[in-house]
Amino acid sequence: MAGFVGRTLRGEWYGIVVDPLRQLRRRGPAALLLAFVACAGVIFFHAIAQHPTGAAAVRILGGVQGDLPLWLALLRTPVSLYVPALDLPVWAGITQLFLAFALAELALGRRRTLLIAYAATLAGTLTVRVMMAVGPGWWGLGLPPEVGQVLDTGPSAAVVGLFTYLSVVRHAPVVFLLTGGSMVLESIAKPNLAGREHLIAVAAAVVLGLLHERGRHRRQTATNAQDTASA
Repeated sequence: MAGFVGRTLRGEWYGIVVDPLRQLRRRGPAALLLAFVACAGVIFFHAIAQHPTGAAAVRILGGVQGDLPLWLALLRTPVSLYVPALDLPVWAGITQLFLAFALAELALGRRRTLLIAYAATLAGTLTVRVMMAVGPGWWGLGLPPEVGQVLDTGPSAAVVGLFTYLSVVRHAPVVFLLTGGSMVLESIAKPNLAGREHLIAVAAAVVLGLLHERGRHRRQTATNAQDTASA
């Protein structure tokens, strides 16, 4: 048992930390472009939101709520990735944001990192609309109309989604339990909109990760079959 745990932790350490650091050594700081842009965006929006005029501008540009027209919510969703929750410590959030985007960008590449971050955020935005349409009840799945006035999670859903996706494709059950488990505990301890959206982000990332693994397995099987046929 101890040996299995040790091998698991070692595999996760190499898959989640060591391999990305090797990529960073090989590619240099330019490989962290998304991480730097994400952090700069959060710092910028947080700074201008400290003034009433700036706060109004941030809300117009990146504030996503369930009662917005769908087209407007979709238009604002990419910007919402950089709009932090103003009632939470911004520097702690920036640390998590940087780690999530940096590790994902090094391990997955720039395009897939953006795809996962956006998909996790969008999944929460769209699912909340479905829950509002269902209405209160439905075994606690539905939401009342007044939830439509609450701002979406911003970059935190992307952070949760990236860590979860990494844990799936890099076979890191400990990281998965830390990420998904903390979201479950959060939703129990503080059952609010953010907790639901984080759980949705976890679910969306799991599905995307499993689909990627399934596709990779199929490609590997096809390659092995071709090698066997040509041998």
